[in-house]
Amino acid sequence: MRHPYADFAHEIERPVRYLGGEYGQVVKDPASVSARVVLAFPDTYEIGMSHLGTKILYGLLNGHEAIACERAFAPWADLEAQLRARNVPLVSLESAQPLCEFDVVGISLQFELCYTNVLTLLDLGGIPLRAEARTMAHPLVLGGGPNALHPEPVAAFFDAFFIGEAEEELPALVLEWAALRRAGTSRRDALATLAARYALYVPALYEVREEPLTGCLVVDRPNDDRAPRRVRRALVENLDKFPFPALGPVPWAEAVFDRAAVEIARGCTEGCRFCQAGMIYRPVRERSPDSIIASILGGVDRAGYDETSLTCLSTADVSCITPLVKEVMVRLRARKVALAVSSLRAYGLNEELLDELASVRATGLTFAPEAGTQRMRDVINKNVTEDHIRESAERVFRKGWSRLKLYFMIGQPTETDEDVRGIVETGARMLAIGERAIGHRAEVTVSVSSHVPKPHTPFQWCRMDPPDELERKQVLLRDVAKSVRPHVKLKMHQRGPSFVEGILSRGDRRLADVIEWAWRDGARFDTWDELFELSRWQRAFAACGLDPARYLGTIPVEARLSWDHLDIGLEDSFLLDEYRRALKDRLSPPCGKPFGTLLHPTNVADTDAEARRLVCYDCGVACDLGRMREERRDFLVQLGATDRPLEPSLEERSEAERERKSRSRRKPEPAPQFVQGEGTRWRFRYTKLGRAAFISHLDVNRLLQRVLRRAGITACYTVGFHPKTDLTFGPALALGVPSLGELVEVRLDGEFEAADLLERLGAASPESVRLISAARVAPGQPSMGQQVNAADWLLRPRGAAPDLALLAQTYLARDAAPVERGDKIIDTRRFVLALEPVADEDARRFCDALGWEPGPLLRGRVIVGPNGSVRPTELARAVGLDGAELARLGCVGLSADGSAYDPLSPPPVVPRVVSAKKSLVSPDVGLERVTS
Repeated sequence: MRHPYADFAHEIERPVRYLGGEYGQVVKDPASVSARVVLAFPDTYEIGMSHLGTKILYGLLNGHEAIACERAFAPWADLEAQLRARNVPLVSLESAQPLCEFDVVGISLQFELCYTNVLTLLDLGGIPLRAEARTMAHPLVLGGGPNALHPEPVAAFFDAFFIGEAEEELPALVLEWAALRRAGTSRRDALATLAARYALYVPALYEVREEPLTGCLVVDRPNDDRAPRRVRRALVENLDKFPFPALGPVPWAEAVFDRAAVEIARGCTEGCRFCQAGMIYRPVRERSPDSIIASILGGVDRAGYDETSLTCLSTADVSCITPLVKEVMVRLRARKVALAVSSLRAYGLNEELLDELASVRATGLTFAPEAGTQRMRDVINKNVTEDHIRESAERVFRKGWSRLKLYFMIGQPTETDEDVRGIVETGARMLAIGERAIGHRAEVTVSVSSHVPKPHTPFQWCRMDPPDELERKQVLLRDVAKSVRPHVKLKMHQRGPSFVEGILSRGDRRLADVIEWAWRDGARFDTWDELFELSRWQRAFAACGLDPARYLGTIPVEARLSWDHLDIGLEDSFLLDEYRRALKDRLSPPCGKPFGTLLHPTNVADTDAEARRLVCYDCGVACDLGRMREERRDFLVQLGATDRPLEPSLEERSEAERERKSRSRRKPEPAPQFVQGEGTRWRFRYTKLGRAAFISHLDVNRLLQRVLRRAGITACYTVGFHPKTDLTFGPALALGVPSLGELVEVRLDGEFEAADLLERLGAASPESVRLISAARVAPGQPSMGQQVNAADWLLRPRGAAPDLALLAQTYLARDAAPVERGDKIIDTRRFVLALEPVADEDARRFCDALGWEPGPLLRGRVIVGPNGSVRPTELARAVGLDGAELARLGCVGLSADGSAYDPLSPPPVVPRVVSAKKSLVSPDVGLERVTS
């Protein structure tokens, strides 16, 4: 099938974002399934392909034999312009079908500033923007993710929102909706039926009223008896019932987090008062070590990643994190794979954990103290002290890390200028520690964002700092950064996006008009600083007659909130109590920790049941603390760790302090180096066809490294601090140009047979990239760069074909054939060695292989070398075939007499003797066939 974007894909930036065909994608025959779903992510491919939720749902839904799940991503401005100009719809990656042809369009709502991208997805996907305009001929537009728990600003655009965690219920919901469509049920009845059975909020089934204390619209009551008065969230009690998928689509283009990330736990024990995720994902649930290790190794071995990460809200709080990292690293070192651990708290880094993290790569770590003074950290309930931060900084720098990044926020409740100054001063103290440890290599970056009060948190009632106050605090930060020594790097987020985020975060249904107005005015990708325009949103508010201040001020605690109809499991009194404690600078120790260790800095015997019980604040979430405690011990046993107390004893802490002081006097430990043999050079020829033609040269490099890993073939690495696979490529191809014979050389560790190599690599390659021949490079043989000095090209005329033999004869008879290259003139003739039409049968065969419509072809050989070359588009213009389709048959070598040879085989004579002068080779030199 010819892709709907084929005619203009070469005109857009990074077309592989939209074409699909990646290794690991799932394509099902529509006739073989009962329901079809497209996960439409409202941001770029690179961001969406890093999203763990999308990976989980893609694997979950495609794991059901009756469901086909595909993907789509918000188009960048260049593709959107092409689609609108050509009246072409936005299509899915797997089957290239418009979004309107699916049963369900699932959209993950991760961030308020992506709301306008939702409208782009719907509009270009052929779906009416407003839910009220849809019929059963249209798909179910289903929202999910954290922002589905406060969705009123976008309620008009969605049919329904899934509340909570989808693994248990989503497959059944999708199948039932598809069955109701086939049965001819009305849209309202179908939605009401689903709302009665699943954790589903359907805005059309509820009345709204204005809350007199705030002037905001709130959901009053259902207008259909089948809808619940409050929608309770869905919860997955046992994460091991749904193992994290080891393999999904491996992105062509580099994703933001381009690695095999694995979710190891959900929820968080810390209770930071600003953190929505810490509230809505309660209770804490951990995956078993066996499940985690299987997912990590599956991602590395089956997908071919060279980096993996352990991810959750607070990895330092995972009960078995240190033995887990040690066990994982044992497996990863042999694979030369790096491990990252995200969301580390400043006091979660013991010596063992740092040793393991530093054993493969050591560059930088990130902490989030969030506030610059202890008073402010107590207000936000960040259970971190200055000593914790200092001790961790000392450990980090002593272990060989050179960079430390610290995240802070301004605009938090009760914040003073002293608290603001403390942000930079804290960073400066950490940098001083680093400079004492490793000298001027130490680097500390202080990154400061603006606090946005979020629903379902203790700060949901708080006033948000207006833009002018945030600007004043940012000026104060810059002034302090100039005055403190040593100087830290200071980075601050824009104020405008936070201002809009704050409004959309606590807004009501009236904001749908504002969002649509801003979208029609050009709002796209407002999460990107270079694209955000505050004036556009200000015009939207003015045009819709809404005052933004209504949504930014302090909310009376007696008032109904625009998200009160969604039950996330927390008692109303819990959030209010935490809010009041914050205003009194009072700390709430983390829940889920042993009670005795919070009261006494000593070890507590396991026989003291009262002291060893886990702390609980009765937040409303039904935690089984007994099971949680037993589960944690089981995980330690799985990993072969000693059944030790969950908190260190006083003696252990004293010993750790003595060790810390001893280490502070030592020199930093050297970074580890990979040990490997000399290896053997192998040269391969591979195809790059169809969608793969739009992969950039850098992405091809990454792809082939992953193919080697997936095939279980160990490549040798370059030396240095960041070893890379030792690969050498032939001349790069222009984006969008297919090839039947590219060249790459790689150094492999081990002994192989060519046939075995090709078989294993073929099984690990995507369909459009195939390794088709292999040869061992003998020691002393010239490098590929020295041997390759020519390339064969195919040109296919568009439209009516001229007399190609006459064109070739006329061109070769010319002494010069100049074309423009920017502000230069290039004589194409001096680089062209031969040019001739392709025989009819060969032309048909080539067109079939390239996916082109059958037609006549012109074949040419051009010199590639240090004296330059001619681009195929320039050759086409010079010959008189401007706009012709282009493909490269492959790169070849030329001997001193002008005859050609395959660089996979030893050259007949010493290469690189051919000059760029055409007189050395007659125009009638035959072109040998380079085919797959």
